[in-house]
Amino acid sequence: MSGYKTEQEEFWAGQFGDDYTERNRGSQLIAGNTALFASVMARTHKVKSILEFGANRGLNLLALRNLLPAVELSAVEINPKAVKELETIENLKIYRQSMLDFSVDYQRELVLSKGLLIHIAPEMLPQAYRVLHASSSRYICLAEYYNPQPVEVDYRGNKGKLYKRDFAGEMLDGYPDLELVDYGFIYRRDINFPQDDLNWFLLKKQNQ
Repeated sequence: MSGYKTEQEEFWAGQFGDDYTERNRGSQLIAGNTALFASVMARTHKVKSILEFGANRGLNLLALRNLLPAVELSAVEINPKAVKELETIENLKIYRQSMLDFSVDYQRELVLSKGLLIHIAPEMLPQAYRVLHASSSRYICLAEYYNPQPVEVDYRGNKGKLYKRDFAGEMLDGYPDLELVDYGFIYRRDINFPQDDLNWFLLKKQNQ
């Protein structure tokens, strides 16, 4: 599996990840992300650095730069085609690797996962949570598909590639220093800025 720990990593590093990168492009997606992150960032205080895990071509990071022009941005991305797109974004630090292999070089004030944890092998989620927690000095934003209990969902005809669960709740249970700041839901039929029935959660390290 080319050195990857899981079949999911291999899946996203290969052709399916390439196709995903090609499908997901355009100013309308950036506009929708800008609206979403405006709600998130309104609940933060003077964030100067952001790291996104699973950044793909950078649509979330471009939206965040719309809101915070001076913010320091970094991206972790496993797919080579997506990395090439990230390389076109100015002043972006890029780590071409799996989230599960990421070693924290320094903490960012906010770390982000949007549509990434749903694609991670369930047995590897504790490692993903450790990376998210260790990488953040203040905030963690999770924008994922929510379900009260873990459930697998068929993903474009592929099994074992998409899971819904309470990711934020699991992090709150596993890390007592985290507290819930706010959360929201973006409906796929939103008239102006639809998202794919997405729940977002903003967590904060207490006393930070």
